[in-house]
Amino acid sequence: MAVLDDGCDLSAPEWRVVMPWGPKVIATHNSIDGNDDPTPVAPGYHGTSVGFPSSLNFQGVRGVAYDNSVAQVRCISVVHLEKDESATMAAGLQWVIEHQSEYNITAVNLSPVDDQRHREPVPTAIDEKLRHLRDLNVWVSAPCGNHHYTDGISWPACQPHCFAIGATVPGERTVHLDRWANTDLLVAAGATSSSNACAAGCAQILREAIEKGGYAWRNKADNLPDAMMGVFSESGRRIEDEATGLTFSELDLLAAVDRVLAVSAPGSGGAVAGNRSSR
Repeated sequence: MAVLDDGCDLSAPEWRVVMPWGPKVIATHNSIDGNDDPTPVAPGYHGTSVGFPSSLNFQGVRGVAYDNSVAQVRCISVVHLEKDESATMAAGLQWVIEHQSEYNITAVNLSPVDDQRHREPVPTAIDEKLRHLRDLNVWVSAPCGNHHYTDGISWPACQPHCFAIGATVPGERTVHLDRWANTDLLVAAGATSSSNACAAGCAQILREAIEKGGYAWRNKADNLPDAMMGVFSESGRRIEDEATGLTFSELDLLAAVDRVLAVSAPGSGGAVAGNRSSR
């Protein structure tokens, strides 16, 4: 898992954990200063904790993919973007591209938000990097935003090759926070940064289930992230949103894993019928 945000304080005890196979944080980078020190600089604050929902394994408290390893990348000055920082974000994504194989990076939590209402993509330097990562079968997702907009979502979630993750009210199965027709998936959480972190962790678990079960994902999509999004969408709970008139899918990880393992079982035919093309 690579977390791209406004920096991470590596002195936090949650990130100093050593797993049986090695440290929780296996790599760091700073694409703003061109070094490997991800320490946040004011006003940055968000990146230290945004990886907890996906990756925490500390004193009995666990995130979704608690046994994963994490690369912490500082690529922006503050998570709520106050200026165009697409160049350093692109540099951070390029670092992931160059080190994806070395660190076995299978998912990227692209955490920034510009807090705007986008219905269409906004072309920037990150687009080619996102496409390259999709071609490498690396999941990249970003939060839709937290302003309760019903007519657009934040950048970079609105970009092609970056999955847009919205949110439902935990326990209520009702949509809240930012969403529009370009939202790919909902996850129960109080903020979309948390829902996106959970989605990235769930993607790692589903990927492992696909690999271990031999699920024929190529029958579903041209690349693994699109195939996984198809599974999440088809196995998720249908959520009707009166405010937008749209129907969304709420992630159900157990149902998604059960689906790929059941379809992978002997005599099942090896693939789910149908194909969904997603961003």
